[in-house]
Amino acid sequence: MAKLKIKSGDTVVVTTGDHKGSEGKVLVIYSDKNKAIVEGVNIVKKHEKPSAANPQGGITEKEAPIHISNLALVDSKSGTATRVGYRMEDGKKVRFSKKSNQVL
Repeated sequence: MAKLKIKSGDTVVVTTGDHKGSEGKVLVIYSDKNKAIVEGVNIVKKHEKPSAANPQGGITEKEAPIHISNLALVDSKSGTATRVGYRMEDGKKVRFSKKSNQVL
């Protein structure tokens, strides 16, 4: 299992696929499947049977997972996609933007 460079709470942009160019905040990371749920991206309609939680039932919309390889971190300085690197600062390992060299 590879080390993931995207964490929950990061702002990411979709680089490929149907939702290319969409931006959103990472809500959940599934590291075992290398997928993430991004706020407002890859929304699917789900048919739900009536239950105690949802007595009406019907069709609901929710975000579906998207593969990590299709996401790129957004650089806070320039607002564009950037790659992520790691370096040691004051004895701590920190993530930094390869584009602006700023700590994330």
